Amino acid sequence: MNQSDIHLVDLPNEILLMILKRLDNINVLYSLMGTFDGQFDILLQDNIFTNTLNMISRSSTDNDDDDIYSIDDQILDRFCIDILPKIHHNVKHLILESMSMKRILLAGNYPNLTSLKLFNFGQNIALNYFTDKSIFQHIFKYQITELILENNDNYDYVGGRILSKEYNNNIYVSILSLFKNLQSLSIVGSFTSSYPPLSIVDLPSITFCSSILTKLCINVRSLDDCLYLLDGRLKQLTIFIVQIRYIYNDLSIIHNTDDLSNLKYFSLTCYNLTNAYDNRMIPLFRRMINLEKLTLYIRITDRHTFVDGTHLHKEILMHMLQLHTFIFYISTIIQINDLVHRLSNNDIQQTFKNIGYYQTSCTVSYCRRSSKAICHVFSLPFAFDRLEVIINRLPIIIFHHITYLTVICNSLITYNENACSSKIVIPSLFSRQHQLFTKKQNFLLNNSSLITYSNIQSYEQNQKSIYNIIIILIPLLIILVVLIVSILVYRNVSIKRCSNIDLTTIRRRSSSIPTLSNDLENKNSTIIAENVVNMDQMLNHIKSLDYHHHTMNQFTKKSNDIYERISLDNNSLFGQQYFTPISTSFRF
Repeated sequence: MNQSDIHLVDLPNEILLMILKRLDNINVLYSLMGTFDGQFDILLQDNIFTNTLNMISRSSTDNDDDDIYSIDDQILDRFCIDILPKIHHNVKHLILESMSMKRILLAGNYPNLTSLKLFNFGQNIALNYFTDKSIFQHIFKYQITELILENNDNYDYVGGRILSKEYNNNIYVSILSLFKNLQSLSIVGSFTSSYPPLSIVDLPSITFCSSILTKLCINVRSLDDCLYLLDGRLKQLTIFIVQIRYIYNDLSIIHNTDDLSNLKYFSLTCYNLTNAYDNRMIPLFRRMINLEKLTLYIRITDRHTFVDGTHLHKEILMHMLQLHTFIFYISTIIQINDLVHRLSNNDIQQTFKNIGYYQTSCTVSYCRRSSKAICHVFSLPFAFDRLEVIINRLPIIIFHHITYLTVICNSLITYNENACSSKIVIPSLFSRQHQLFTKKQNFLLNNSSLITYSNIQSYEQNQKSIYNIIIILIPLLIILVVLIVSILVYRNVSIKRCSNIDLTTIRRRSSSIPTLSNDLENKNSTIIAENVVNMDQMLNHIKSLDYHHHTMNQFTKKSNDIYERISLDNNSLFGQQYFTPISTSFRF
C-alpha cells in the first residue's frame, strides 16, 4: 500500500482511539459521527466520547469568568437530530446552557444520566422545569444524583423577607422536593451576579430536609441559616461548603449543639466583617470532631488581639484530631493604644512556625490616626479570589486567583472603604518585574473606585499619565514662584533707586524735565501690568494643555518668550538681567 493511499478509515481502532481521545469529544462526534458510511459510529460510542457531553461555549477560552453560551446552532442542530439519538443511552453527565436544555433533553431518553450541570440558571428555569408537572420529571426525580447550578439571578436587597421566602419556595424547596435521589447539590453564583441566598430562619423545621444528601454547596443569608442546616435535617451531610452573607453576634436563637460527627469537609466564607467570631464561630468549629479538611475566609473585628497561629491551634485545631488540610485567610482588626505592644510580621509568622505551619504568610499594619491595626494571615498558596483592606504593601507572593482587591491609603486608614479620598495604585502589584497578580480582573482601590485592568499595558499607561501630570506640575510651580519673586525684586529695586534720587536737582529742572519719581512710577506700573498680562496669558495657555508631547513643547517655547520679554523690560530699566528663561524639556 502506498503512503498516498492511507486514509483515516484504514488506521486500526487502537491507533484511532489514541488520536481521537486527545481531541475535544464534541468536535470529534460532530465531525465523524455518520461519516464514511457510518464506519466510525461504533467506535465513537465508546465511553471516552459519550460519558460526558459539554454543550456550552465561552466568549473566550482563557478565562473561566467569561460569558457562557450554548454551542453554535448549526452544531446543536446536528447533535439533536443525528448524534444524540444514537448515543443518549451512554450519556451520564451533561453540561448545558439553560436555554438549550429543553431541546437537548428531548433528543433522547438518557436512561443512565445521573449528573446535570446548568449554566445561566434562574428562577424562571425552576418554575418551568423543576416541578411535578415537568416534562423531564422522570429524569429529575429518579435519576439525577448530582446537580450543579450556576445561578444568574441577582439578589434584590429591596425585596426584603417576602421576596426571600418566595425565592426559597421556588428554588431551594422545589429542588429537594423534586430531586428525590439527589446526593450532591451545588448552587454557585456567576462572576457577575450574587444570587439570593437561602434563608430558613422563619420557615418550618422540615424545610430543606434530606436523608441522602451528602454534599451541599450553597449561599445562606446568616450564620443562623447555616446552623439550622446543621441541626440534623441533613443527616448524611459529609461535605458542606457555605458562603455566609452576615455573621451577627446574636445569641437569642438557641441551636442544636450536638457534635457533627459525619462532617468531613467544611468550608466557610464570609466577606463582611463580623464581631461574632469568639462567641459563635469557635463553638461551631469545636463540634466538628471528625473533620479532615477545613477552609476558612473570615474578616474579624472588635477583638483585643490578633488571630494568630497560637490562637488557632489552642481554640480550633487541637480539637480536630483528624484534620489534615487547613486552608485559610483570616484578617483581624483591633483597637490599639500606646500601651499595646506592636507585633511585627515576623512575630505573627513565628506563631505559625511554632505549631508546624510553615506554608503561611502575613502582613500587619498600624494606623495611629484611627487607633486601629489590621493583621492578615493566610495559607500558601493563596487559594481565594478576594483580598480586602490591604495597606499599601503585600508579601512578594504570586496571587493566581485574585479577581477582587481593595487597597486603602496608609495615612488615612479608618478601615472604612469609603473613607480614603486619594486614589493610589501600587506599582509593584502589576509591574512586569514584580507581578503579584496573574488575573487581570477588577481591583477596588481605596474609596470604592473600580478600575478594570484588561492587561498590564493598560496599567502602565495609567501610570504614565500620573507621571506626566507630575512632570507638568513641577515646572508650573517653578514658573509661578519665579514670576512672583521677580515682581517683588523689581518693586524693591525701584523703591531703592527712587530713594537715592536728589530731589533738589529735580525741583530745579521741574519746569522742563518730568520728575524722575513719576517716570519710574509710571515705568514700574507699566512693566508690572505687562507682567501680569503675560502671566494671565500663560495661565490661560496652561488651561488649554492636553498633556501631549507636542503641546508641552509649545508651552515651553511660549514660557521662554514671556520670560525674554520680562527680562528685556527689566534690562532696559536696571541695566542687568534678573530673569533666566526656562530651558525645561518635557519628555514622555
